[in-house]
Amino acid sequence: MPKNNSSQLLRHNLRTVKQVYPSLVRANRQVLCDLTRELGLSVSKREIQLLNGSWYVTHAGLLRIAMRRGCSGISTVLQRQQSDPLANRWVFRATVYKSRASRGFVGYGDADPSNVSSLVHGAEMRVAETRAVNRALRKAYGIGLCSVEELGWASLPPQPPSPSSNSNGSHSFHGSNGSHAGNGSDGSNGGPSRLRDQLCLLIRQYNLDPTLVKEYAAHFCGTETIKDASRDLVESFIAHLSSSAKEDIDGLICKLNSFSRPVEGKQ
Repeated sequence: MPKNNSSQLLRHNLRTVKQVYPSLVRANRQVLCDLTRELGLSVSKREIQLLNGSWYVTHAGLLRIAMRRGCSGISTVLQRQQSDPLANRWVFRATVYKSRASRGFVGYGDADPSNVSSLVHGAEMRVAETRAVNRALRKAYGIGLCSVEELGWASLPPQPPSPSSNSNGSHSFHGSNGSHAGNGSDGSNGGPSRLRDQLCLLIRQYNLDPTLVKEYAAHFCGTETIKDASRDLVESFIAHLSSSAKEDIDGLICKLNSFSRPVEGKQ
């Protein structure tokens, strides 16, 4: 983006956030400045959004980046074996071609009633395709910023604290990309909502693969899936993941890659 246009967009974004996010802290304002210069995204056009104190790119923003950088094409394919129409669960594979000679950058996206906002129930197929495209676009253009549509839970309206009388109830925890983990209350003292946020924050902060993190969590907790793990085990895993990322990120990446599944057609 030309320097003059970038400066103009930055001024426009800063004016907009004063109206949309009047309590924006200085640190988030500086991040916005950096993202505006780097990605050229507009707040008023909802190409970038602030959620829970962090900036996220949107589907519109990713498409704008792709168009600006001369994307050659995007293809999507429904993964029929992994999808379950009766449960309204859909999985897509998307491929982004940066040029005609590009071999393509692949991303996967899934959606079902448990990991999308109630506002879009019935549109899970479209949500899954959008998530796959977003993932592929972020890989293709090196966008470390997570997209709003990939979060799923982020579009849900804020929920009031659960009454203390329900604190002993058992609830599933929805993690990154719809994964489940642990049982416990919905309160702020280590409940599933807080654990989910902590795990998502680590995934975003260190740009980890959510699917591999989910596989590693199940292995660490000694359960078939992370949703079967107790809250204490999930808390232990999050603490372990955080310390591993801080002390030896390369070692952690190697460990996560050991849980990746072979690509179709390769041994």
